[in-house]
Amino acid sequence: MIYYKTNDNWFGDVRHLAKSWTMVRIMRSVGVIGLYAAVVCLSVELLGLGQFITINTSVFSLLGVILSILLVFRTNSAYDRWWEARKQWGALVNNTRNMAIYVHSMFPAEDKAVRRFMGKHIANFCLALVEHLRSGVKLESLIYLTEEEKEVFASKAHIPNHIALLIFQRLAEAHRQGIINEGDYINIKAQHQSLLDILGACERIKKTPIPFSYAVYLKIFITAYGLLLPFALVNTFHLMSIPLSMFIFFALLGVELLGEEIEDPFGLDCNDLPTGDIAHTIKGNIFEILEARHPESRARELYDKVF
Repeated sequence: MIYYKTNDNWFGDVRHLAKSWTMVRIMRSVGVIGLYAAVVCLSVELLGLGQFITINTSVFSLLGVILSILLVFRTNSAYDRWWEARKQWGALVNNTRNMAIYVHSMFPAEDKAVRRFMGKHIANFCLALVEHLRSGVKLESLIYLTEEEKEVFASKAHIPNHIALLIFQRLAEAHRQGIINEGDYINIKAQHQSLLDILGACERIKKTPIPFSYAVYLKIFITAYGLLLPFALVNTFHLMSIPLSMFIFFALLGVELLGEEIEDPFGLDCNDLPTGDIAHTIKGNIFEILEARHPESRARELYDKVF
């Protein structure tokens, strides 16, 4: 995700945007349209074909309005997905903190093992969720796993689910043993359930893109509009139709491709959510609550001994 300060540096923000892969795609397409418009305009001007072109430009104005309405809907839908994903990850930050505070408060102060267990698995749930929403969980991205745990995790198709199961099994066992009372168990159970609710919401966003027919229709509409635009402009603007066609196509295609970029907010595009950074922030917060330290400040051997 691109971090910037609003209204801080106008031209700096524009320069940074020009480095994105989406902008590269836009400029390539605009360049192709520019070459196409140049061929059309030069052919019309040099061969005197203008008399045979009787397209009324007001028709293109009307089509432009219709296309703009469709693009507004497209952009709003994509941004809603992006913002919903951000709210879910914000809820994950809050709920994992609450869960860590409950664990730290409910369990006996001398029980270091349960704090290490919960810190490790809550952090790993978030780290696993990051990659689960991309191309699949990479075990090397998780922390403090023993060799036995790596073998078990490698056999699981849904690692965040498995980690959530381990967390709940530890809580349920503590409840059965009377370490935590019924009220505390109900409270922390709600926090644990929120992890799965957030997981499900993120999977819904990931696996339910905008309907394919709608996306293809927009692409066809924008392409047809861009191909016909030079014919509508050439009799009025002559060779100036080339840059005008490029600029109009730039505006329309840019909105569509930017919508495509933020439609899947969990990837690695420059405007996607910084889920990796958020997960590592959660990891630091959890260990500070449960052990009053940063997760990297103590040797891994401590975990190996316990687990």
